Amino acid sequence: MPDAFDALFAPQSVALVGASDDASRIGGRPLRYLRDGGFKGRVLPVNPKRETVQGLQAYAAIADLPEVPDTAILALPASATLKAVEDCAARGVKSAVIFSAGFAETGAEGEALQARLTATAREAGMRLLGPNCLGVFNPALGYYGTFSVILDTALIAPGPVGIVSQSGAYGAHIAHLARNRGLGISQWITTGNEADIDVAEALSHMVRQPDTRVVMAYAEGVRDRDLFIDALETARQLHKPIVFMKTGRSAVGAAAAASHTAALAGSDGVFDAVLRQYGVHRAATTAEQIDVAYAAASGRFPAGDKVGIFTMSGGFGIQLADDAEAAGLDVSPMPEAAQKELLALLPYAAPRNPVDATAQAVSDLDVLKACVRTMMAQGGYDVFTAILGTGPGSKTYADPLRKALMEALAGHEDRIRALTMSAPVEAVRRYEADGFLVYEDGSALAHALGALAKFRRAFERPASPPSPMAPLALPQGPLSEAGAKALLRQAGLRFADEELAVTSEAAVSAADRLGYPVVAKICSPDIAHKTEIGGVAVNLKDAQAVREATEAILARAKAKAPDARIEGVLIAPMVQGGVETIVGVTRDPVLGPVMMFGLGGIFVEVLKDVTFRAAPFDVPEAHRMIREIRGFPLLEGARGAEPADIDALARLLSDLSRFAAAHRDGVIGIDLNPVRVLPKGQGVIALDALIELEAS
Repeated sequence: MPDAFDALFAPQSVALVGASDDASRIGGRPLRYLRDGGFKGRVLPVNPKRETVQGLQAYAAIADLPEVPDTAILALPASATLKAVEDCAARGVKSAVIFSAGFAETGAEGEALQARLTATAREAGMRLLGPNCLGVFNPALGYYGTFSVILDTALIAPGPVGIVSQSGAYGAHIAHLARNRGLGISQWITTGNEADIDVAEALSHMVRQPDTRVVMAYAEGVRDRDLFIDALETARQLHKPIVFMKTGRSAVGAAAAASHTAALAGSDGVFDAVLRQYGVHRAATTAEQIDVAYAAASGRFPAGDKVGIFTMSGGFGIQLADDAEAAGLDVSPMPEAAQKELLALLPYAAPRNPVDATAQAVSDLDVLKACVRTMMAQGGYDVFTAILGTGPGSKTYADPLRKALMEALAGHEDRIRALTMSAPVEAVRRYEADGFLVYEDGSALAHALGALAKFRRAFERPASPPSPMAPLALPQGPLSEAGAKALLRQAGLRFADEELAVTSEAAVSAADRLGYPVVAKICSPDIAHKTEIGGVAVNLKDAQAVREATEAILARAKAKAPDARIEGVLIAPMVQGGVETIVGVTRDPVLGPVMMFGLGGIFVEVLKDVTFRAAPFDVPEAHRMIREIRGFPLLEGARGAEPADIDALARLLSDLSRFAAAHRDGVIGIDLNPVRVLPKGQGVIALDALIELEAS
C-alpha cells in the first residue's frame, strides 16, 4: 500500500463514506467523477441505507468493508464526522479527506471538535486532509477525490501544473481557468482548515512530483514555517517555478483570512520579501497567476533578458516595448548593420527594436520573413515576440502567416517565442503546438516573460546555505545597550570602541582616552528609548562638555525613570560620515525570525524604504537584499559621493541573520539603529543596539 500521504493522490482503494446515489450531491459527485475518469482502483461506497450506490455494492459501515482502503473520503455533516474518523482509525485507514465545514472556522466549539479529530487521527497514525476542503485529484490516474462542480462539464486533463490551495473554491477556480487556457494538471490539493496536512506539506509534496513543472499556490497563512521555506528552496533547486497568490495584504484582508481558516496571515511585507528571497513569483491577480503559470508550464526559460519585438503596427510595438522594459527585460536595439539591411529592404520600416515592418508585411510575407530572420540571426535576442493582431483568425491569411513565421524562425528553436494575437481557440492551439506562447494582451505577455527571466535568475543561484551559528548562552532579563553589544560582539558584529562611566569624572577620563568629540548615552536595561528622557548628548568636544552632559543625563534619568536600573553613561567616539542605515530582527508570527534592512532617517521614518529576509541567509543573499531598497544608489555613491562598504554591510546582515536563527526561541527582536556604512574598505559600525529577550 502507498504511504499515508501518497495514498491521498494515488490510492489503490478508496472508501466513500456518505456515498449518495444522487450524482449531484456532495456524496455522489466523487463517485461519478471516479467512474467517468476511469479510476482503476477499487471504490467502496459506505451508506447504511442502501445496498448499492450508483451501481456499486454499498456497505453499512467502515467496519464492514472487505478490505482496509488506502484512503477514505468523508462526505458527512460535521456532527457525524468525528465518529467516521474514529471508525477509520479503528480499521487502520491511513488517510482521510474531510469535506464538511463547521469546525475551527466557526469558533470555539468547532475548534474543540476539530482538535478531537486531529487527536484521534494522530493517535492512530492516520493523516487528515481538511476539514472544510474540496479534496484532491490526480487526472493521470483518473482519481477525483473531490465534489467540485468544475468537473460537471468536463474532467481535467493531465498536464504539468500542480495546484495547492488552502481555499477549495479558489483552487477549483484556478483549475477551471487553467483548463480553459489549455493547461493540464498533474495533481490538485486543497487543505481547508488544515487540522493535519497544511499548505506547507502539500507544497513540499507537489514540487517533488516528476510530472509537475510549475505550481500555482494559494494561501491565507502558513503554519509550518520551516517546512514551507524548505519547499520553496526545494522548488528553486529543482527549477520548478511557484506562482503564489497570498491574500491578507490589508488589515481587513488579514482579519478575514483569520476568520476563514483560523490561520494567522502574518506580515504581508515580510511574506512578500520571503517569496522573492526564494525566487517565487507573487501574483497580484488571478489573471496574472494564470498568465505566469501558462508561460512557465513548458519548463523552458530564456537564456538571457534580451527581447526582440516584431510588429506591423508602430503603436502596438511601442506599447509592448514599454511593458517589456517595465517587466525588467532588455529591449536592446538591432545592430546598426542589421538596421541598414532592413532599411534597404523596406525604406519606410522602423528597424531599431521594435522592428516595425508596417502593413507591407501583411501583403508581402517575404518582407515578414526577411525581418524576422534578420532579427534572429543578428539581434542576439533570447526572446522573440510578435504582434499579430487578428491576422491569425483570418480565413485567408491565417495559414500563410503561421507558415511564414515558422520558416523565418527555423533554426532558433532554443529561443522563447511569444505572440500577442486575437483568434479562435483552435487557431491559438495551433500556434501553441508550434511552440509559441500566445496572449491577447501585450502587457500580460511582457509581465509573464519578465517572470520567466526572474525564475531563470533564481534557478541559476547556487545553493549556499549559511553555516549555522552555535547558540550562545543568553543572559537573563532585559539588556542595556552595553549588554546587547557585548552579546552581539560574540556573533562577530563590530561596534565603536566605548567605555561605561558611572561618574562624570570617569566619563571625562574615558573621553580623553577615546578622543573628542564623543557621544554620551544613558545605559540602562530599563530605558530602551534614551532620547525620550533626554538620555543622549552628541558632539561633546571637550572635558567640560562631557562632565556637564554626564551629570545632566544622570539627573534626568533619575527624575524621569526613578525605578530604572542605571549602569552608568556610555561614552563613545562621535562616528561621522558614511551612509546611515537601520538593521533589525523581528519574530514574525508566521515566518519566524526575519531580518529588516533600510536606509535611516527619512527613508525609514517617512518613505518606509525597507526590505526583509527570512533568517538565516548567506552573504550573496544579503547583497540582493541591500539592492532591493529604492535608496540603494546612495550606497553606490550617488552624485560623486564615495561608494559605501557594501561588502561589509552584507556580512553584517548575514551574521546577524545567523545569530537570529540560532536564537529564534530566545530573541524576540533586535534593533541596530543607526548603522553607519563607512566608505568602501572601512567597514560598518553599529552605533546603538537594542535586544528584546524572551522572558525566562
